[in-house]
Amino acid sequence: MPPKPPPSTSARRGPRRGQDIEGEATIDFTDAVEGVTVTMQTVSDEACGACSGTGAKSGTLPKVCPTCQGSGMETSTSGGVFAVSEPCHDCRGRGLIVEEPCPVCGGSGRGRSTRSMQVRIPAGVTDGQRIRIKGKGGAGENGGAPGDLYVLVHVRPHKLFGRKGDNLTLTVPVTFTEAALGAEVSVPTLNGQRVTLKIGPGTPNGRTFRVRGRGVHKNDGSTGDLLVTVEVQVPNQLNDTAKEALESFAAALGDADPRSSLYA
Repeated sequence: MPPKPPPSTSARRGPRRGQDIEGEATIDFTDAVEGVTVTMQTVSDEACGACSGTGAKSGTLPKVCPTCQGSGMETSTSGGVFAVSEPCHDCRGRGLIVEEPCPVCGGSGRGRSTRSMQVRIPAGVTDGQRIRIKGKGGAGENGGAPGDLYVLVHVRPHKLFGRKGDNLTLTVPVTFTEAALGAEVSVPTLNGQRVTLKIGPGTPNGRTFRVRGRGVHKNDGSTGDLLVTVEVQVPNQLNDTAKEALESFAAALGDADPRSSLYA
């Protein structure tokens, strides 16, 4: 039987998936809620442009490793019973021997590539979240699929709004009179529009109201809510007329002690 010819370079090395790469992006609070497209600079390990990934000097070609016949693996037996496969010690698992290495990559066949790309950050992303962008990583070899890009997202805080899951939070100051008698107050939303919030009579400090549909966009297409917490403001200065009015108010309430339950 004639000897089996050594495998060609293309037959030896099948498709290999590209490497995953990582990056970071810092976005505004509003962009995290609504989604945004950002420009990112990424660095990945790709085929050397000087040798087209062969690792050999221009004008030359690597040779099939005679030790492993291009498989990149060697098989040995342990005690005559177990067969152990390990990377070939001559070609270090590549299956090829480079006699004249490429001066750019030193024979590795790989190089560093820097590129700029547009990356879509989805709506609802949170600070510190790591998102996966499929197919935006390093290029594959021999027709292999590209790797993925993992982006660590940092979100700048907002001066007014906070976040609790898919809901936005907002603290709104109200006067003592508005809290006691009830009122309709105008409050801002994240998109700049205003909504009217109805506060019932006798609203205590710290009560939270829910404004439907003014929160974070969810994956299912729905939207979270805006949670508005009222903060009753106590005036630090009173003129004579206001002071007399409050004294009359206190007298009208009588001697009810709001702290009586503390000593029951």
